[in-house]
Amino acid sequence: MRNFVLRLPFLILIGVLLISAFNDIRFNKIPNWLTYPTILVGILYHTSVKGFEGFLFSIEGVGVGLGVFIIPYLMGGTGAGDVKLMAAVGGLLGPKDVFIAFLFTSIVGGIYALVLLIYHGYLKETAIRYGAILKTFILTRKFIYIPLSKRKNKPKLCYGVAISAGTLIFIAFKLNF
Repeated sequence: MRNFVLRLPFLILIGVLLISAFNDIRFNKIPNWLTYPTILVGILYHTSVKGFEGFLFSIEGVGVGLGVFIIPYLMGGTGAGDVKLMAAVGGLLGPKDVFIAFLFTSIVGGIYALVLLIYHGYLKETAIRYGAILKTFILTRKFIYIPLSKRKNKPKLCYGVAISAGTLIFIAFKLNF
């Protein structure tokens, strides 16, 4: 029974991640009704298991989860739901593990973005564009940005999918699956 109680945050998190990935793909949104209660469940769980130390552990995890995604959010690279999802992950995993999950998420997100670029035919265009920017910089010592083309079917990166996949991979390693 004790082993089940120790794995409970992982089981809850797996369910939350699957729901958030589905919602992000289907609706391009990670709902507040999923993230806020998950943060609260993480805090309550760790507080009930380890008291005030568990409370601090969970709050620190929420803080790290928010911290790693707040700058990309402020720069327009991710949505608010992605930030709240990573905070929820932190509430259940704690500060160290949420950071490791973030590293896995970053790798998965990079691969996911690359696959989307290839699939939608943007990789060649992007390489040519950045090559021209670099060539111009080398020859003129001036940085002249070349904007994206005005294509209509731009790919949509659902980063909640990357968060879910990266965190699920981390959980698999953590639980030795």
